[in-house]
Amino acid sequence: MSPAQPVLPPSAKQALDTFQQAGSWEQRARLLMQWGEKLAPLSEAQHTEQNLVHGCESKVWLAAEHTEQRWQFYAASEARLIRGLLALLLVRVNGLDSAALAQLDLSDWFNQLGLSRQLSPSRSNGLNAVLQRMRELTTEA
Repeated sequence: MSPAQPVLPPSAKQALDTFQQAGSWEQRARLLMQWGEKLAPLSEAQHTEQNLVHGCESKVWLAAEHTEQRWQFYAASEARLIRGLLALLLVRVNGLDSAALAQLDLSDWFNQLGLSRQLSPSRSNGLNAVLQRMRELTTEA
């Protein structure tokens, strides 16, 4: 028996619908860049060594807020493609509680978006490092 599909936040559902309608990798790549442009910038104060995610080829900074048992993450990267991937990760994780975040299947999410095959091993490792850092932040809170 397969596990029930988690309920997606509205922004994640919108991303999923948009990417599933894209017919080719070129269309998804263009969408990825557009999503990256939507990523809210981090303040200079948030670009710290403490917020730097280790395990990514490109520099990625991650900040988090915890309110009413829910998590809100903010991320930045100098790399355009990574910003798009981060934006898609954030729409999937923002608003989750610690338990739901611990259960998140990152490869399944990017597979649903039709992006898994285009993720190089180093990008996959980097995204997993970001998710791991998110989980660490939830246990430190």
